[in-house]
Amino acid sequence: MIIDCDPGHDDALALLLAVGDPRARLLGVTTVAGNQTLDKTTRNAQRVLALAGARHIPVAAGCDRPLVGELTVAEDIHGATGLDGPDLDVPVADVADVHAVELMRRLITGAAEPVTVVALGPLTNVALLLRRHPEVTPGIRRIVLMGGSTERGNTTPYGEFNIVTDPEAADIVLRSGVPATMIGLNVTHQALATGEVIAEFRGLGTRLGGVCAELMTYFAAAYHRAFGFEHPPVHDPIAVARVLDPSIVRTVTAPVAVELAGTYTRGATVVDLHRRTGRPSTVDVAVGLDVDAFWRLLMTAVANLGR
Repeated sequence: MIIDCDPGHDDALALLLAVGDPRARLLGVTTVAGNQTLDKTTRNAQRVLALAGARHIPVAAGCDRPLVGELTVAEDIHGATGLDGPDLDVPVADVADVHAVELMRRLITGAAEPVTVVALGPLTNVALLLRRHPEVTPGIRRIVLMGGSTERGNTTPYGEFNIVTDPEAADIVLRSGVPATMIGLNVTHQALATGEVIAEFRGLGTRLGGVCAELMTYFAAAYHRAFGFEHPPVHDPIAVARVLDPSIVRTVTAPVAVELAGTYTRGATVVDLHRRTGRPSTVDVAVGLDVDAFWRLLMTAVANLGR
């Protein structure tokens, strides 16, 4: 897999899951502006990989703004660095000397088998890859994205952050014809970092477990301030979990459209679960989560890293 991300507290856990699960072969990590500015999300990806003992995995920086409009970051949730909370001052590898889109192109065309692209941030990089290099599409097994919802949003009443940040990019990706799975808020809000989860991270007895506990402690406080939630939802690792063990996330195939023009609904994912529009069903949409299996998968991966 390739992970395109904007770390981000939950992105950090997703990266650790991809590195720590023996079934995953993480070919590369690309970064996009979203939760924070591009320089910060790129630095955060490097730091997480370094903490996981995976500095050999190439990291390439991508787009620093959406295709249309200005960037708005989620500093209220992720802090000034994008990964506020623990001390993450660790030596990191150099960033690849190519744009994220070019690294993805090289990794996909050079792979011996089709590659899954796991997109955890705004879809700007992925949209540009598909537009500029349509020849890579046979080499993409599936795009698994964290974004959207079958219900309400978290940035606008009907818009989820990753889609709202770059609706045009999401529209390009979901209309591309490449097989896609959408992991939305309707499912990710079932995976809550409770006090018990945080204690389990600490109980691993490793530096990495402690870092995860501190990340989730900060995340919990931020979500409580912003939304009044008792426990924060951990969105992004669920997309990786779906790739590693599809039984963890239940999906249905449905038409999905991205609203681009609505005065109050721009960035909404319109999921036609009841087939009212007559449009073709193109996207596997997450509708259920085995919460216990998800947390076991993530805890085991962090424990496997043993750092």
